[in-house]
Amino acid sequence: MNEGCAHGFPVRAEAYARRMNIEAQDDATLRRWGVLVVEDDSRARAFFEASVQRSPRLFWLGSAGTVQEALGWLSRTTTIPDVLLVDLGMPDGTGLDVIRDAVSRFPGCEPLVVSVFGDEENVLASIEAGAVGYIHKDAAPEDIAQTIVEMKAGASPISPMIARRVLAKYRSLQTAAPTGSTPGATPEAAAEEADRGLLSAREHEVLTLIARGFSASTRC
Repeated sequence: MNEGCAHGFPVRAEAYARRMNIEAQDDATLRRWGVLVVEDDSRARAFFEASVQRSPRLFWLGSAGTVQEALGWLSRTTTIPDVLLVDLGMPDGTGLDVIRDAVSRFPGCEPLVVSVFGDEENVLASIEAGAVGYIHKDAAPEDIAQTIVEMKAGASPISPMIARRVLAKYRSLQTAAPTGSTPGATPEAAAEEADRGLLSAREHEVLTLIARGFSASTRC
């Protein structure tokens, strides 16, 4: 081995060690997100817990199997939940009440719905209540933790099958015959007025964003 190789290897090894040490420090300083799960199915709760516990970016806050249990937890906790993973169909009510209470108490909390309900009414009601994403249980990812981390990075996860239904509703409203529109309005403006007559301002905004996002993704 020549002198350059003999001296080059330790230098490269030292540089690699320094880089790995910096990366390890970066990983250690990354913020970890606390997750509360509201789900009445014990197997689903166990699945979510296992996924969260495996992620270095998340930590498990606890779980609730009923609406009242979840509301009680939120009223007593001294730890602000970063993420609320919530089902809608609960034995004593709806997860929508938990979403509303969570975002009211903790504005920084981001709810992610995981539900068997895939109709546009429940999707819009969830987002209106404060949900950031909506995943159908039949299409739930194997690693829900990764979906949560991506959501905290700015994504708004929504299952394709649900996006299609919401998109279909949006298109049906766009093609609805406008009634009582502003005199002299263009067809596009008249259609928008018809949309707004059937939807709240927030629902209209959500439908528009989902429609645009989903249409863009299908063209990619």
